[in-house]
Amino acid sequence: MQTIYYLAGSIASLGTLAAAFTALWVYRKNSRLERARWAWDLYKSFYQEKDLKEVRDQLDCSAGSQTVTELVTEEGSQFTNYLNFFEYIAFLKNAKQLKDSEVHDLFGYYLNCLKRHDSVRAYIVRPENGYEGLVKLLDEDQGKLTSQ
Repeated sequence: MQTIYYLAGSIASLGTLAAAFTALWVYRKNSRLERARWAWDLYKSFYQEKDLKEVRDQLDCSAGSQTVTELVTEEGSQFTNYLNFFEYIAFLKNAKQLKDSEVHDLFGYYLNCLKRHDSVRAYIVRPENGYEGLVKLLDEDQGKLTSQ
């Protein structure tokens, strides 16, 4: 009778352990799916939204471009929306909704475009513009931004 008591306890413990591992596996799978959904939605927004595309095209040029200097000086809504998009990316990364590798793989080239232009970097690092998350994201991505 004692053997059955110990065996039942052991079986219950193994069942609980198996349920815990299954729950962990399901959680990890769902987390990956949720991150994939975030990434897909962000990808679609960034690469299909007309305003973001226009700014993206303007920033995808060599350093010192007059077009970029004018873009920053005018501080138009398209430019600030573009920067706000990356501020949101930084927020999602800090909230662990996106991994470093996902941010880099999806947006690394365009983060480097932001860093390429001195006028853009100077604009981003000004505290009154409110892009602290983006500054941190760019710092973590490669090199350090410094206030100019």
